This record gives sequence, C-alpha cells and structure tokens, in this order.
Amino acid sequence: MASKVVVVESPAKAKTIGKYLGKDYEILASYGHVRDLVPKEGAVDTGNGYRMRYEVIERNTRHVDAIARAVKKADAVYLATDPDREGEAISWHLAEILRERGVLDGRELHRVVFYEITEREVREAMQGPRQLSADLVNAQQARRALDYLVGFNLSPLLWKKVQPKLSAGRVQSPALRLICEREDEIEAFRPREYWSIEADLRAASAPFAARLAEFRGEKVEQFSFGNETAASAARQALLDAAGGRARVSAIEKKQRRRNPAPPFTTSTLQQEASRKLGYNARRTMMIAQRLYEGVETGEGTVGLITYMRTDSVNLASVAIDEIRGFIASRYGSDNLPAQPRSYKTSAKNAQEAHEGVRPTSVARTPESLRQFLSEEQFRLYDLIWKRTVACQMVPAVYDMVTVDLTPTRDPAVARLRASGSTLVVPGFIAVYQEGRDDAAEEEGDRILPPLREGDDIDLVEVRADQHFTEPPPRYNDATLVKALEEFGIGRPSTYASIISTLQDRGYIEVDGKRFIPKDIGRIVNRFLTDHFTRYVDYGFTAHMEDELDEVSRGERDWVQVLDEFWQPFAALVKDKEASVTREMVAQARDLGIDPASGKPVSVRMGRFGPFAQIGTKDDAEKPRFAGLRPGQKMASITLDEALALFQLPRKLGTTADGEPVQASVGRFGPYVQYGKKYVSLKPPDDPYTVTLERALQVIEEKKVADANRLILDFPEAGIQVLNGRYGPYITDRERNARIPKGEDPKSLTLDQCRELLAAAPPRGKRGFRGRKAAPAKAPAEAPQPKKAAKPAKRKASKTSKTNKAGKAADAAAAAPRKPRARRAKGSPDQAPGDSSG
Repeated sequence: MASKVVVVESPAKAKTIGKYLGKDYEILASYGHVRDLVPKEGAVDTGNGYRMRYEVIERNTRHVDAIARAVKKADAVYLATDPDREGEAISWHLAEILRERGVLDGRELHRVVFYEITEREVREAMQGPRQLSADLVNAQQARRALDYLVGFNLSPLLWKKVQPKLSAGRVQSPALRLICEREDEIEAFRPREYWSIEADLRAASAPFAARLAEFRGEKVEQFSFGNETAASAARQALLDAAGGRARVSAIEKKQRRRNPAPPFTTSTLQQEASRKLGYNARRTMMIAQRLYEGVETGEGTVGLITYMRTDSVNLASVAIDEIRGFIASRYGSDNLPAQPRSYKTSAKNAQEAHEGVRPTSVARTPESLRQFLSEEQFRLYDLIWKRTVACQMVPAVYDMVTVDLTPTRDPAVARLRASGSTLVVPGFIAVYQEGRDDAAEEEGDRILPPLREGDDIDLVEVRADQHFTEPPPRYNDATLVKALEEFGIGRPSTYASIISTLQDRGYIEVDGKRFIPKDIGRIVNRFLTDHFTRYVDYGFTAHMEDELDEVSRGERDWVQVLDEFWQPFAALVKDKEASVTREMVAQARDLGIDPASGKPVSVRMGRFGPFAQIGTKDDAEKPRFAGLRPGQKMASITLDEALALFQLPRKLGTTADGEPVQASVGRFGPYVQYGKKYVSLKPPDDPYTVTLERALQVIEEKKVADANRLILDFPEAGIQVLNGRYGPYITDRERNARIPKGEDPKSLTLDQCRELLAAAPPRGKRGFRGRKAAPAKAPAEAPQPKKAAKPAKRKASKTSKTNKAGKAADAAAAAPRKPRARRAKGSPDQAPGDSSG
C-alpha cells in the first residue's frame, strides 16, 4: 500500500510522474479546479471582510472523493499542482476540503512544484517541499473575488439595459475595447494618395533599382508627390537631367549585426505560434500543456518542455551549459559566443518565473521525437527547440552597401539611393528567425552589382507609382496578445481564455484570422466606456495587476485592495442602474426618411439583436421593425438596405390544401409559415429569395420528420411518445420522462406513461445543461488563509505567475445565470420561428 499521496492536476501528468516515484507513492489527479464560488449572489460577502463561499465543483466530486479515500490510508500528502497562483489556489482548496473532512489529522502536508516533468526535476522537487504560500493564495482569491464582483454586478446591468446573455469582465472588457477602438480607427480612416518614384538602372549587365531620395534640394518624404501631375513632372525632370545616364556619387559600406530573440515566454510563444503555425492562443496552450505533462517516447514517458506559463526569459545555468555544448557539437564553435547570452524581460507587470519555455533537453531534437508526436505537437516542439538553441548562438552579420547616384547632365536636380545587403555570417539564422506581424516578407539578400565612385551607368527607366495609405490592420491572435501584454491587461496565461470568451459571448467574429467586433460587442463596449470609464481604462487594469502582484509578494493586504475597488464600483453600478435607460444604450442611428410613409428610418440594438425601425414610439401607429441580415452592420447599413428588410413577410402562395405560405425572419431565425405552423429555413435558403416551390419542399420535409418523430399519441390526455435527440421519451409539455431500458416505446399504455411522467421532474427544474440541481444545502464558508500582521519583505517568488490558460480569466465565467428572457409585446423580433428546431 502506498504510504504517500501526490496530487497533480491532470491524469497525463500523474501517469508521467508515477513512473518516476515508484510504488511508495500513489499519484492522483484533481482534474483542474476542485472548488469554486457558489453560483449565486452573496458568494463574496462584501460586508464581512470579503469572505468567500465555496462549493465542490460537481464534475470533480468523484475525483475529490478518491483523493480523500487515498489520503486516509497514507502517511503524507504532497500537493503538486501547477507552479503558479492558480495552482497554489487549487492546492489550498484541496487542503481545505481534506481538513474539513478530517482526513489530514496526523498526516504531513507538503507543497511541491515541478517546472519540468523529468525524473531529475521531479525527484529534486520531492526532496525539497515547502508549505502552502498564503500570499499566493490571497492574491488568487483577490483576483477571483474581483472577477466575481465585476461579473455579478455589471452582467445583470447589461441584461437590463442591453439584452440577455451578455457579460462584462475586469479583463475581458478592456480587451474588447482594444478591438472596438481599432475598428473605429479603420472606419474613420480616409485614404491619402501619394506617389513614389523609382529608377531602373543597369551596371555591367546587372539590373538594380534605386528610389528618388532628394529632389531639387529637398528630401523626398512619403507625401512629397501627392498627385499624378506632381509625380509626372518630377519623373520628366529626372529623365531630362539624366539623359539616360546616372553617376555614382557616393558609396557607404558597413556591417550590421542582428541578435537572436530571447527564449519564449507564454506571450511570445502564443504570438509566434500564431504567425508561423496558424494556431490560436488556446490551441497553442493545449498543445504545450501536453508537451509539458509528458509524452511517451523511446525512453519512456517524459515531459518535453518546461512549464509553459511564464513571463521569464531566464534559462537555468545547467540548461545553458547543455545548449552551448550542443551548439558547439552540431554547428561548430564559430557559432558559439564567448560568453552565454542572458536576457531580461521587458513585459509590463512581469512576474519572473523559474525559466522561459524551453525543451527539457536539447538533446531531444525534433527529428528524434517525430515518430512519437502528433503533427501539432511536433510543429510546436520544433518551434520551441529552434528558438531555444538559436538564443545562445552568435548574431547574424550582414554586409550593408548604400549607393547614391545623381543625373549626369544636371546633378543638382535629384539624388537617387540604392541599398543592398548580403548575409555573410548566418549565425542564429541558420536555426531560427523570428516572425513579424503584418510583414510582407522576411529579410533576405538584396545584392547590388560592383560599383565605384565616379562610375557612369545606364538609367533605363524612371517609374512613378501611385499608392494610397491603408488603415491600421485589425487585430489577430498574435497582435492582440502583443497589445494585451504591452498594456499590462491580464496575464499571458489568461489571453487564450479572454479571446475565447469574447467569441463565445458573440462580441467579436473572426474573418481571415482577424477579429471584427460585432454590433452587440460595440454596444457593450460603448456602454462600458461611457459609463464605467475607469474600469475599462487600460492603465487602471494594469494597476490592478500591479496590486495583485503586491499581494502575492506579501506587500499589500488583499482585503484592503478589494475594499479600494469595491466601494466606488458598487456606488457607480447603483447610480447607472437608476440613471441610464435602454434608449440611451441602444445607440440608435438615423438613416433617413421612408419615401412611402414619410416616417424616419433608424437602426438600433434590441433585446434579440440589431434591427431597423420605421417610425417612432410617439407615432399614432406602432413602428414597424425588421431584423438586420447576417453580415449587415449598424454602423454601415444604408437607407436603401434598411428599407429592403421590410419586404418580409413575403407572401409566396398557397399549399395544395389552400393554406397561405409566407417567408419571414423571427427571433429564432428565418422561417416559412404555412397556415399557423412554422418551419425553420437553413442556409442556403434565404427568406428574401426562397421560391414557393422550395418552400413547399421544406414544408413536406418537415411533415415527414414530424411523422417519424411521433411514436404514440394520446390526444385526450395531451401525452405523446416521441423520438428525441437522445432517444425515445414521453412528454406532456410540462414534464419529460425517460423510457425504461428494454421497454418498447410502441407498447406503452396511457397509464404507464402517466406513471412515468408523475415520477419525472417538471421541465426547467433540472440543473444547468441537464445536470441535477445541487442539494439545497448552504455551503460552508471557507476559512481564509491567515496573513501575518507585518510580513517581512522578501524577493518576489518565482512561482507568482499567471492563471492557467483555459481557466476562467475573467468575470464572464463568474457571471450569474439568469432567468429566461421574455419577449416584450410589440418586440421587433416577435414573429415566431420553428421552436422545435
């Protein structure tokens, strides 16, 4: 029987570590978080020192029970969750649960962290355990409380003032603001014309190009030639002054050295994987997690990379020694600098972790592991391996040549400049070259022919090319992560969940890997920016991260940090709830006048999405409404496009039985109505273009599906036996009952159906997504970790890093569940769809 229990977060890590520690240890997984705040108001008691009420997460109950049973039989417990604040908090929650259950009495409790999952690292960590860090736990609890307080107060306000199912968050909302402000810049952008002038020259049968650098004594700037007339005049003047020849007036030669990029941090790994591999942040972190936890190789299961949630660019000295030895062996001593390279992080709010992201051993080359890795794992490991090796190599050296040329007939008219570069020492570039955001191409050789001062060469042609300035590009995964890091918003390990939350909430969409804010995202952003300016300010968000860092170092009291945030925030929420109306938030945009009715046409946001409106609420007749079509934007829709929306409902004709058929759009999407029944339209069918023939075909398909769905019908009792998504079931529209295993649905009697329905819970009484509701028992208040009155100042812990990717980074996860929204009478989305799907 194992006398020691080790708890990690994932079964993959448990499997790897189990092979290193032997039979005296039982390795169990917590499967991530084990407790969370109760999903209701009051989980953070702001009037009682921000005491937090936790409950065991239902999906992990059986894992917690298994850990408790194992601990009862053991002598010691080692909590080995991830080496960051989030991992520290998970270990603390486990300790609290085990303590409450009385299974820790008389047993040793240790905290260990693994920065890499290798036998050496695991055994060394087990030899030097420590106690749980109250400072790190306090910092994580403060973060969780902040996210909860924002989510549980701003999200319901959005439901009331905008529409249901929205959320706002402490970190999510500033990220949304970045995307919306970039879109505002793009829409406000007005292209500006400019012309460039280049000459095609030839020396010793070798062609090359030169740009016009100076004209009539003035330096040529981007907008020196703003139209075709000016550009053509300059071109002709240059041709006349040259007479077909240009003279080399000056040559400058120098060398340029380019140094390698530092080792990967979480942020730079996400950025580079996006640029080079096309992986989004979440996908990158999922693959990296697997490489860290362990992969079966020819030498057994081993962790291939160090911990991937880090702000550090440091490397351990033992790792540097191994890398330098590998470089000397494979690439030669000429590619090895005299001294090891050291790097210093420049990220705002950086928390120095153990190391940057690197292979646990560079001797495990990508090629040697390829047969053991999936394609995704291989590509990411290859990227990490190459960057790590390259960071300890000599710089790349380029020979740079700059040549100035003047027209032979009249040198004072213009000066041309040609530049060339040749890579003479590849250095680190032989292994790895960092990608660039929005760059057309990587740097390469641009070779000029041999030239000497005073040489006269042929000027073949002069070209004047038209250009227009372009708006700033929309953010993609790499550039958004870079911006979040530069502003100090969140932590690199939270970026993946921030981006995912914005997509899941429908605030942004992805087009060609670029993020575009949707109308609802812009409405929410404007509401928060106008009314909660301070809390979506980039500087304020970064300042909050600074304060959480201070808590993690024991320099600030976490309750004081929460107090300073909560008091003014709560007052502002209360004020805005009373003073801001739905009309103020809807951000109506006037489009013009409807020529048929003479009434104003506007577009605005409703509870179920953006819609166009003819007329106003003050008119004698009720306004007409029409929802916007997919792809239409409130900011860009025109009057004609809006009026076209009012073609619906379209009368198509009648069925064979004489029932009228029409097409329209309702709350649940486009549909066809025949008589009093409805059928949903799915792409590519369009209510604006669908024909009667196609509509009748859709109706017939629906009738056939409904006939196949009905197994038994007891109309006098209002009971049916139906084929559902998960198999046959019984329903009376108030309760749904499962059919006992082995029972033939067709043989059920009315009495049997009634009996089964009586034992079933009413519809809507089940827990979230069909899970059974938790028992009505008030969860125990978790005791808060104790804090020393005056903690001694010490060096920042290397483990105080960021939250784990995929764990909730923002209040979106904390947002409370809300009641089903009701459609207001006269709503623009009142036309029903086919609710049966």
